[in-house]
Amino acid sequence: MRTGDDGHDAEIVVAASLAQRPGHGGHAWAILQWVLGLRSLGRRVLLVDRLEPEMCVDADGRRCPPERSVNLRYLRAVARRFGLDGDWAVLCDGGRRAIGLTREHLLRRVSAAAGMLDVMGFMTDGRLLERVRRRVFVDIDPGYGQIWCASGLDHPLDGHDAHVTIGERIGRPDCAIPTCGIDWVTSPQPVALEHWTPAPAGRAYTGVASWRGPYGTTTHRGVTYGSRVHEFRNFLRLPRLRPGRYELALDIHPAEERDIAALRDNGWSLVDPRAACGDPDAYRDFIRASRAEFMVAQQIYVGTRSGWFSDRSICYLASGKPVLAQETGFTDRYPAGRGLLAFSTVEEAAAGIDAIEADHATHAAAAREIAEEYFDARKVLPRVLERVGLG
Repeated sequence: MRTGDDGHDAEIVVAASLAQRPGHGGHAWAILQWVLGLRSLGRRVLLVDRLEPEMCVDADGRRCPPERSVNLRYLRAVARRFGLDGDWAVLCDGGRRAIGLTREHLLRRVSAAAGMLDVMGFMTDGRLLERVRRRVFVDIDPGYGQIWCASGLDHPLDGHDAHVTIGERIGRPDCAIPTCGIDWVTSPQPVALEHWTPAPAGRAYTGVASWRGPYGTTTHRGVTYGSRVHEFRNFLRLPRLRPGRYELALDIHPAEERDIAALRDNGWSLVDPRAACGDPDAYRDFIRASRAEFMVAQQIYVGTRSGWFSDRSICYLASGKPVLAQETGFTDRYPAGRGLLAFSTVEEAAAGIDAIEADHATHAAAAREIAEEYFDARKVLPRVLERVGLG
């Protein structure tokens, strides 16, 4: 295996948009699982982000330079919290300069690295990319990008040496996500288990979610696919069927008055996700204080039978929390029944709650066992790296 000039096994660059979403602890964890998981394998990791003036705001929400932004402050805090000082850089001004590392230092490290995991094709800096030995597209939001690509719209799938997706049923006859002629490497999202430990059972079934994603609806072969709102409305009455505590850290716009009223009228308690899950520690604390997760997927994940399984659900499992998750085809790959339960209808969801409550302790123990068996980064990432040529 190649080694860098500092003696580390050849470094891996992770290009991802962490600074663009300050106050979203769950999004930070979706990236950190890859970074921390790679480090647990003994690989040095360089996190590369990007900020432009239109992305940056100050504490009052006003546009500002990157140096004064809450975006950069958030990234610095996350990097410091997880021991990444000296191992991150933010490209600014169209890539003409960098914060964290100088641009020259960044280019040297990228040139010496084994390759780059490019999360959602985020990296667009041409001079930096020409230094990358092997560039791997990592798809953590399956469906939209592939449909846009199949429709002839611009999407950064090109220019990569390999492609990874957590849509684990892509390529199967009954999966509606187009492959775009790509030989996809399928993988679950990894979890850095050493950062997630079982916690005592809480009182509420909880979830962390966005009501509407950033992409709206999209159509492929005459079928229109939507976001979480288009599925969750089918399960609004669950608390009426099985009274209890149901709490959602839900990113929903105040203008969604009808849906907010329907959620509350049916027994859902809504909390501000920025307050409850605004940084990685708060997000982890929210999950660890839960009784179990109730997870409704985006309609595109369900309707395409993508096999997508939530990175949040994996965190719940790792915390010893049973997961009651909407079926996307993931039961083809992962055992459902103890610790992890699947549903497609509100009646099946109610039955799942009955099953969990009949023996919560057994389901909690099984949840952690599933995380250890199927999602441990120390098992998941070596397989991915080998298949994409970075092993």
